[in-house]
Order: sequence, then C-alpha cells, then structure tokens
Amino acid sequence: MRVITGSARGRRLKEPNFDGVRPTSDKVKEAMFNMIQFDVPGSRVLDLFAGTGQLGIEALSRGADSAVFIDSSRQSAALVRENVKISGFEDKSRVICGDSLAHLSSGVKYDIIFMDPPYATDLIEQALVLTDKFDILDKNGIILCESDRLIDYERLNTRFLLAAERKYGRIRVSVLKHKSAGDSEENI
Repeated sequence: MRVITGSARGRRLKEPNFDGVRPTSDKVKEAMFNMIQFDVPGSRVLDLFAGTGQLGIEALSRGADSAVFIDSSRQSAALVRENVKISGFEDKSRVICGDSLAHLSSGVKYDIIFMDPPYATDLIEQALVLTDKFDILDKNGIILCESDRLIDYERLNTRFLLAAERKYGRIRVSVLKHKSAGDSEENI
C-alpha cells in the first residue's frame, strides 16, 4: 500500500495487522482519483470509515488543504495516525476515533467525502441520508462511495445524484454530487 502520486508519492503506508480493515487496492484508488483529479487541489476532505487513512492521505498528497479521518476502531485510528505521520501530513490532518455516522451532525462542510465502510452493511445508505440531512457536503462537492454491491441511490431520496459509477471486478466506485450541481456522468 503506497501513496500513488503527489507530494508524498511512493511513501509506503502501514497496512493493518488486525481483522476488520480492507484497504482499497492501488488500482481502484488510482481509478477513483482519476475521476476527481481536478476537484482535489484546495479541497476539504472527510475520510469516513477511514480504515488505514489511505484515501484521505492520497487526497492530501494531491493538494487537498485538509483531511478529517474518522473510524470507530481504536486500532484503525492509531494506524491512520501512523500513516499520516509517515506521509508528513500531520499539520493538515485530524484523526478522530469515534462513530463515523455521529460525526456527520457536526455541521462542518466538506468538498470531498470518501465513504468506504465495511462491506455487507448499509452504512453507505445511512451515511448518505445523514450527510444530506445535516447538509455537510459543499454545494459543488463530491461523495465517492466504494462498495461490493449495487446501491439504489435514487431510493434514498436525498439531494444527491449519481454522477458516475465504475466497476472494478466486484468493487463498485460511485461518484455522487448535489442534484443542483447539474452534472451528469458525461461531465465526470
């Protein structure tokens, strides 16, 4: 597991030596960032269900201004802190060990939100509903969801539009934006 590009390019991040964390593969991570590459510089990032922190760290390496990492596991939060230190982004990062869903009521606005919870849960659906309810995505912001299943985003009845979706083996990466942003898959 490594930082793919940017100021921390090539830095090797620590991988989990405990169960319950499934790091995003470099192939999927690179594809995700290719989809949003022009939105990253200067952004405020939320890495929800952070795991290893690699998505938020990659965003920082590519020019994001700040990143908040949240994970309920003490082991994961400690791993994220180590990886943030390895990558040299301690001054741009905040790591929170706590309930990811509870943080969504904080009222803090973000430009990019990564949602990569444990598979076989409905945490993405819950997080999207709360993100909409507490209005924490900037009006031109982006949500990236990684899942192992097809999610019916329309059924959630949020203000988010599925702007793009790509499949990599059994992994699905979905990009959502505010419906008012008027973007379609052709614009991603």
